[in-house]
Amino acid sequence: MSKFDIEEKIVAMLKTVFDPEIPVDVYDLGLIYKIDVSDKNEVTIDMTLTAPNCPAADFIVEDVRMKVDSIEGVASTTINLVFEPQWDKDMMSEEAKLELGFL
Repeated sequence: MSKFDIEEKIVAMLKTVFDPEIPVDVYDLGLIYKIDVSDKNEVTIDMTLTAPNCPAADFIVEDVRMKVDSIEGVASTTINLVFEPQWDKDMMSEEAKLELGFL
């Protein structure tokens, strides 16, 4: 399986991870800043949260890790929780903005 195939599967899987307080997945919310797949199929994801003090942070990060680890071909997953740049609603997809009433 190519890196591109794995990245596509990762994006699809990330679209199944939701912040329990927001009815939009973490990918469309714009919380995923970077997905890197190494030559050994080790995945590194840089992601953020809608707020640094998000009460569901541990749940969301672990859900991302478990779901990405479950993808065939992924050797391991490392999640880097970052807060630069700071998240804002302009990072959301058009679909997410529509779902949340921002359009």
